[in-house]
Amino acid sequence: MEKTKKDGFNSGIGFVLAAAGSSVGLGNLWSFPYKTSQNGGAAFVIVYVLSVILLGTILCVAEMYIGRRAKSNPVTAFKKIHKRLGFVGIFGVLGSLLITFFYSVLGGYTLKFTVNSFSDNTEILQSFSANWWEVILFTALFLLLSMVIIFLGVKKGIEKASLILMPILVVVLVGIAIYCLCLGNGVSEGLNYYLNPDFRQLGFKGVLAAMSQAFFSLSVGTGIMAVYGSYTGKKVKIGRSVLWIAFFDTFVALIAGLAIFPAIYHYQAETGVALQNNGLMLLFSSMPIIFNKLGFAGKIISFFFFGMVSIAAITSVIALLEGIVQLVVQVFKVKKIKAIPIVTLLCLIGSIPVGISLGQSLNGNNFMSLGNKSLLEILDSIVSLFFIPIGSLFIAIALGWLLFKPKNKKELFSVTALSRALKEDGLNLGKFQHAFSFGIKFVAPIAILLIEVMGIVDAIWPDNGYSRVFSSEGLILVIISFVLGLLACLVYFFFLQNRDTGVNEGEEEEVTPAVEEPKQ
Repeated sequence: MEKTKKDGFNSGIGFVLAAAGSSVGLGNLWSFPYKTSQNGGAAFVIVYVLSVILLGTILCVAEMYIGRRAKSNPVTAFKKIHKRLGFVGIFGVLGSLLITFFYSVLGGYTLKFTVNSFSDNTEILQSFSANWWEVILFTALFLLLSMVIIFLGVKKGIEKASLILMPILVVVLVGIAIYCLCLGNGVSEGLNYYLNPDFRQLGFKGVLAAMSQAFFSLSVGTGIMAVYGSYTGKKVKIGRSVLWIAFFDTFVALIAGLAIFPAIYHYQAETGVALQNNGLMLLFSSMPIIFNKLGFAGKIISFFFFGMVSIAAITSVIALLEGIVQLVVQVFKVKKIKAIPIVTLLCLIGSIPVGISLGQSLNGNNFMSLGNKSLLEILDSIVSLFFIPIGSLFIAIALGWLLFKPKNKKELFSVTALSRALKEDGLNLGKFQHAFSFGIKFVAPIAILLIEVMGIVDAIWPDNGYSRVFSSEGLILVIISFVLGLLACLVYFFFLQNRDTGVNEGEEEEVTPAVEEPKQ
């Protein structure tokens, strides 16, 4: 009989909404729209959705199960598969830390634009971003709100917050999308761009961007799903939960596009002024102009829109913080009440140069930048180019190739043998068992390797439309990524490999197989 967890998820719906909250965030409302506009519109969307279905869900199930079978932080979870695999957990936590650095800054921007909605948001992007002390203030406020939720724990904090915030986010987003679809002139052109694919505009770079965005959006490869999986019990069905998480995540991304692109094209049709529709700060540059044109109704819509984006950012950051805090608590044997403010302060310190660099970039300066990339874009590129693909690759290798010792060479390559072994270990996905086993053993590793290799090639020799040219900035970015990865490995092999890295409070050291849904 399974023990009652001191601080785990009470219900399946609570877990799904919390995990969906970690996925449904700025990746959907900030990253997805601007990457869609940079990579051919509808063609990018189609590849993105296919990537979620064919790869994202498989890796999400795998990472979540790795966490649940170990009931621990990601380092211990991977160590329980193979002693030398624990570095994958460090990769994930370091990736989460880097994401938190720039997510916190963007979260501060969303709070600023929310509280300023009844004034004029159209003129504040440059002025706000240039006032670094104000950026730090709103970033700190955003992190403080996230920290309060973490303080309350999994049941009373993360689960309850997700049960309240996620439905609000979906309702507000759908309402705004419906309103934007009814604006009139230009809406059909926006829908045509967003829904009518032209694969000639996509290119291989766009395919890679869509696949990386699918991983980024589902929080795969950063240890988050392993952390949340570690807090679940037998009553939470991983397979079904991941399908709902992927549905919520993709739904929010697609609806966000239905709100943003028709609104941008409507404004252009009404005024004849072309808005910035493919930039990093699309949400904070174009959308306020659109809302301002709608008069007082636009101010109300702006308040709910940026409030919704703030909610999405908070649900993502609490997941990122929880993963870092869990590792600190279990590895360094400190109380959670002490670890939370330490981790939050570390994230605030790391976000300060990001906020300053972004402000400088938005105001035409290159302080703390690499070429034309601000520190925010650098961190985003490092995580997308290196940490998420590498983390995802080792998730697939861990579950598909290293969890079980084959009896012979034939069994090593057998999907049937893997399916049977996973079922005996506790992962029973019913009629999807064989498809999952084939995907995690063969499809996912090959696809991720392709993404990683071509991503590196494209970073160092980007395509300028006619030919590939060498980029010193791209080479530096790749070198920084590998150096950070090497440091993560050194930390693990020199300091953590032979050390007790802990398990969740109240859990036994041994791995008790979980029970999945019965075969249909």
